[in-house]
Amino acid sequence: MKKVFNFCFLMFLFLFGTSISFAQNNTEMSEEVQHLLEKKKNYNKLVGSGYTIQLYNGNERDAKKTLALFKVEFPETKAKLLYETPDWKVQVGQYKVKLDADRASLLFKEEFENIIVVPLGK
Repeated sequence: MKKVFNFCFLMFLFLFGTSISFAQNNTEMSEEVQHLLEKKKNYNKLVGSGYTIQLYNGNERDAKKTLALFKVEFPETKAKLLYETPDWKVQVGQYKVKLDADRASLLFKEEFENIIVVPLGK
């Protein structure tokens, strides 16, 4: 009798677990959800998503010096010089997650001061 009960209990767990896994895989997105996902993808293409690290914000001469020094110290990391009236900015790296940008900024803080992590597209 105990074997029959254990067998029935195991079969119940097996069937219940299988039905839950199939229920999670059989999701269908409505047209509204698909439309919203498409809008989000298009927005990310236009505006950008992720984070970058800003090393400097100020005058042109110091921005160019900072950029040159960064390229010497970290040649493998992408760096760019931006002009937003009236300031010049040096931004480096592109990171999908803020945690990755924060980790990279710790490496750069040894050489540069006043580093901030900036969301892309803002």
